[in-house]
Amino acid sequence: MVAWDVALRNVGALFGSGVEPYAPTPSDVVYDEPHRQLRRYRRETEGTGNPVLLVPPLAVTIACYDLRPTQSLVEYLLDLGRDVYVVDYGEISYADRHLGFEEWVDDIVPTAIARVSTDHGDAPVDVIGWSFGGTISLLTAAGHADLPIASITAVGSPFDQRRNGAMALARSLGRLAADQIVTAPVRLAGGIPKHAVRLGFRAQSLDRELTKPWYIARNIDDVEALARMQAVDRFMDDMPGYPGRFYRQVYRQLILRNEMWQGTVHLNPDHAIELEKLTVPVLLIGGTRDKLASAASVAAGTEVLTGAPSVHFVEVDGSHLGIIAGPEARTTTWSAIRDFLNAPVLAL
Repeated sequence: MVAWDVALRNVGALFGSGVEPYAPTPSDVVYDEPHRQLRRYRRETEGTGNPVLLVPPLAVTIACYDLRPTQSLVEYLLDLGRDVYVVDYGEISYADRHLGFEEWVDDIVPTAIARVSTDHGDAPVDVIGWSFGGTISLLTAAGHADLPIASITAVGSPFDQRRNGAMALARSLGRLAADQIVTAPVRLAGGIPKHAVRLGFRAQSLDRELTKPWYIARNIDDVEALARMQAVDRFMDDMPGYPGRFYRQVYRQLILRNEMWQGTVHLNPDHAIELEKLTVPVLLIGGTRDKLASAASVAAGTEVLTGAPSVHFVEVDGSHLGIIAGPEARTTTWSAIRDFLNAPVLAL
């Protein structure tokens, strides 16, 4: 039976400030520079174990790790006793069109790792990245063996695009026509504008968008269900854009040439990163319903990272966003991360 008093309040909230206003986990800015703001989440007690750095992908906000109460990897890691940091890239505009993988792999992420380590007496850092955040983290570790990295966790980060159905069309277009046909409009626009990113993310979950009215009707007196829905909507509405150079590198090097699977990623003609040079333990997590990075394409990393002392793959149920921030992530992805971070080899 519908609780009509709750339902009426929820209807009003849906058209007002929301069922559950966004309240991110409190944090403090460690340093603040363009596209590289480092934040440390507050703890009430002294942390234990290695500090953790969260590396988000481009074109999303740091809310991917802190979506809402009970859907916050940040909150979960703090409860495990860890000190948790995140690097925030901020808005991406036409002025940033020249930014590519190099800025993240050679500067932004290494600088954040070094600072986190310094803040903890030169302790090694456990790095966790979702989507391209995982790809960036892996390339950073492979390209900078001197960094104080304890481990890398990559969630929903594909290696072999041949096993990734979502990229089949892009790869087919690349074989049939010059890649300029795809990249020229992006070059002209200076990247992928934020509105296009938001539209694209909604399009890959079209079933969710089409059934939303029925979902609301079925759950009109369920505050928790509506809060989850609005948290995802808010997350998608806040997505920034992609820099033009970064997008072109993704399309050419990672999608068409499948260089993550080949084992060597050419950021530019004079800068190649060999993934076999990654020498820290790695956890790879893939989602059974991930339309952007199939579980098989993620698992392929176990065949590529031959220099790592251990590479574990875990398959969990969920979509691309769901595996890092869905309501089931606590008992699937996050628990796998907990077990990996607590493994004896990482405590040495």
